[in-house]
Amino acid sequence: MNYRHAYHAGNFADVVKHAVLARLVDYLKQKDKAFRVIDTHAGIGRYNLASVEAGKTGEWQGGIGRVFEAKLEAKAAALLEPYLEAVRALNPDGNLRRYPGSPLIVRHLLRNQDRLTAIELHPKDAGQLKSVLADDFQARVIELDGWLALGAHLPPKEKRGLVLIDPPFEEQGEFSRLVDGLQKAYRRWPGGIYALWYPIKDRKAVNAFRTALTDAGIPKILDVAFDIRPISNEPSLDGSGLVVVNPPYTLEAELRVMLPALHKLLAVGPSRWTMDWLTGE
Repeated sequence: MNYRHAYHAGNFADVVKHAVLARLVDYLKQKDKAFRVIDTHAGIGRYNLASVEAGKTGEWQGGIGRVFEAKLEAKAAALLEPYLEAVRALNPDGNLRRYPGSPLIVRHLLRNQDRLTAIELHPKDAGQLKSVLADDFQARVIELDGWLALGAHLPPKEKRGLVLIDPPFEEQGEFSRLVDGLQKAYRRWPGGIYALWYPIKDRKAVNAFRTALTDAGIPKILDVAFDIRPISNEPSLDGSGLVVVNPPYTLEAELRVMLPALHKLLAVGPSRWTMDWLTGE
């Protein structure tokens, strides 16, 4: 699966992933002590929804395009506000033309004492991200293989924070690399929050991934799966998932409010979302 993000920015998978990411950052802000977010596959940071790439798929129209001005029930709207605030910050005139990647969403939500480390392997993408975050003393962009960062950059000096692992799934074996990378990272920093994104396309591979996580010896793993259509006969992105390790105690209840509201907006056929503790609660 080629997930070159310029083609898919703002799609349903981004909406769910980034909405949960914003909840995690919001939780970290409840204490005054500084924290760091490490984004291992950061991308270019800012996406033009009028670009040739975005226009070829139009996926954003079925994602952020449905959520941006939707009328939401009050509790769901409040939970989604940090995420939507970051999107609106790129579109101050109210017209949806740009979409923030995870580095910009995180950066928008940080306080003065907090920090972002954004890691991107591809030189061109890393260069674009450096331009987007130029002269920002709270954000550091590193051109590096994100998988290596799970060893070299953990634990952060703040000893509080979040690691987002969002690989492009352009190569075989990404599910195994997710499990291996998480185990390595957890050994170095067992107290961190980890969020691992994955596509729901190959159901057999997804089930094997969940089993491997269950057997990984890591406590407190929450798995969220968000389908938007029934299982396809041909391989397609029918849904996406997000695994959260050491989730905040508030997250499960928040997702039980937020995910039904998003599913009502984003589903295109009979489908469902699920939330399961693979280990822990």
